[in-house]
Amino acid sequence: MKFHTEYLYFDTKKRREYINITSRVEDALHKSGIKEGMVLVSAAHITAGVYINDAEDGIVQDIDELLERLAPYRADYKHHRTGEDNGDSHLKNILIGHQVIVPVTSGKLDLGPWQQVYYAEFDGQRRKKLIIKVMGE
Repeated sequence: MKFHTEYLYFDTKKRREYINITSRVEDALHKSGIKEGMVLVSAAHITAGVYINDAEDGIVQDIDELLERLAPYRADYKHHRTGEDNGDSHLKNILIGHQVIVPVTSGKLDLGPWQQVYYAEFDGQRRKKLIIKVMGE
């Protein structure tokens, strides 16, 4: 079995952003030379996430609104006693998840017809890291 690892770094302009990274995951897969296996895409921060969904602006906005309804930005999170102000970001991470695994078949990401891989930033405006780990033959 072969392995290939790449790191992506994000410096977002806003506190919350949703970035389509499918082409960058495909680039890592291509560089790996792996034809059959899987790709793990994992946010290396507890205030960011990774998910798979449609690359359509409306659903991206719907996802953001859903997360904000379930874990709204507010001042009274107990986590804020530490001096932080990102309690909602930690909760959004739990809701969206911090990683996905994408199957690889015949050297391509084996996604559905509308599926795309997204990096979700919930506490932006500072540098964050994402790991792409390609595994297979």
